[in-house]
Amino acid sequence: MYYYRYDNAEVSCCYKYLMFSYNIIFWLAGAAFIAAGFWAWSEKGVLLDLTQVTRLHGFDPVWLVLVVGGVTFILGFAGCVGALRENICLLKFFSGVIGFIFILELTAAVLAVVFQSQVREWINEFFLANIKAYRDDIDLQNLIDSLQRMNHCCGAQEPDDWDQNVYFSCNGTHRSREKCGVPFSCCITDPADSVVNSQCGYDVRNRPKRAWNDDIYVKGCIVALEDWLPGNLYTVAIVFVVISLLQMVGIYLARTLISDIEKCDL
Repeated sequence: MYYYRYDNAEVSCCYKYLMFSYNIIFWLAGAAFIAAGFWAWSEKGVLLDLTQVTRLHGFDPVWLVLVVGGVTFILGFAGCVGALRENICLLKFFSGVIGFIFILELTAAVLAVVFQSQVREWINEFFLANIKAYRDDIDLQNLIDSLQRMNHCCGAQEPDDWDQNVYFSCNGTHRSREKCGVPFSCCITDPADSVVNSQCGYDVRNRPKRAWNDDIYVKGCIVALEDWLPGNLYTVAIVFVVISLLQMVGIYLARTLISDIEKCDL
């Protein structure tokens, strides 16, 4: 009696479960982002009146959370199921989309360096548009306040940019108590203060400009960003490299798994 041994190719369990482990984290993170986004919308009553989405004139941070969560969830799902079911279609979709995102990131980085003045102008216009919509959305309001507090800045280029907002504008005949003021996040605070004075910016811009330095930040947030970037280029570069490496690892695992599956099918 003769026994024959067939050397059939097998899918590597190592790559298969590495791929699954890599993606389950992103799948769960995507689900968490989506849940957080819908929770934020429910708190604002958007889910009860979806027309509110179209009425917002500024940037709603919830959209960013939902888009990032949605893309992450779909990619995580494709990677997990593709690895467990050895589905070439899902694995190719996963590696293709990751590769496309990587190319978009590189393109955006190159364009930002080449067209610095246009990017600066676009960011300035974007910031001013959101200053105008500051009171329209609580999440946008919190985002701008956090940005101004962390960077010790006020407005896009200067505190007078808050004239773009109807509540803070010095122009017109409106009777807003915040007229000719700035949000509390522009105020220079004492670290010893345990309670935030939300009225500290009232009437500040009615005073002479030379007196502003005592009460509020006079540097614009665009200028603050430009000052911050040169001293933190290494940090930005490290973050970009880490994200790129994670993407490359995902593509490598997916392509290796696809290659193993195709060998088994021969």
